[in-house]
Amino acid sequence: MSNNYELYKVFYWAAKTGSLSKAAKAVYLTQPSVSHAIKQLEDSFGLSLFHRTAKGVTLTQEGAILYSYIEQSQVLISLAEEKMAALKSLDSGELRIGGSDSLFKHYLLPYLEEFHLKYPGIKLHLNHGTTPEVMAFLKEGRIDLGVVRLPIGDPQLEVRESMTLQDCFVAGARYADLKGTVLSLEELLQHPIILFSRNSRARMAITELFQSYGRTVKPEIEVGSVDLLIEFARKGLGISYVSREFVSQELEDGSLFEIQLDVQLPPTHVGIMTMRSMPLSQAATRFIELVG
Repeated sequence: MSNNYELYKVFYWAAKTGSLSKAAKAVYLTQPSVSHAIKQLEDSFGLSLFHRTAKGVTLTQEGAILYSYIEQSQVLISLAEEKMAALKSLDSGELRIGGSDSLFKHYLLPYLEEFHLKYPGIKLHLNHGTTPEVMAFLKEGRIDLGVVRLPIGDPQLEVRESMTLQDCFVAGARYADLKGTVLSLEELLQHPIILFSRNSRARMAITELFQSYGRTVKPEIEVGSVDLLIEFARKGLGISYVSREFVSQELEDGSLFEIQLDVQLPPTHVGIMTMRSMPLSQAATRFIELVG
């Protein structure tokens, strides 16, 4: 047996108010329509649900049993409607973002701060990972969007380009004799190279670049974070490969300097990645609009 939800809604308000006329006002129907709806429900069950009196209606024993269930469902529906309204107005909900530590720290942080100030009721969940890992998070439904280095050649994913980074090699005071010198890739490889250890887009990009020139880059040191790339270069442990935008302060204060090469390192594009087949939540949509 499957009755129309509207019949149960009419029944709920008639039972709650004890009046067919009040129920009619609550559900925006005429009183005859309310009476007809209740009769339909009673006919479908083969049971009387109300006693009709001059003062209104009261529940029969069977009607009271039905009301005990319908009341619970109506409360849940009301709560669901309130929740949907809160989600629409961004008074509550969550936003799950995937990305690398470096992109969170050096790129997304001001946007996350602004978003949190505008929508304090939205819980932020940040999932750290390399580009391949963030792609997997998205497909598994663990995040709403990912911020990654491009290109991404997956037809399941939609990417909106948002910014450009310029990668470079940097060194500290120990390599001061290289300042102002233009090095070839072969000369660069005569010094210890420090690279990100994980299977990141940046690591793949520099490996492919060296291969295009017939060279193989074998790092002396591999580290697990951009902060360590920067710190190891500052300490003079080698020459680190990092995005220029992530070391702007160190380049400005002179604790690091950029190694000049006789080849041009290509820029890196960063984009916001979402699933094509999945609608975005209000929170995810607003965040993407904020980042622009």
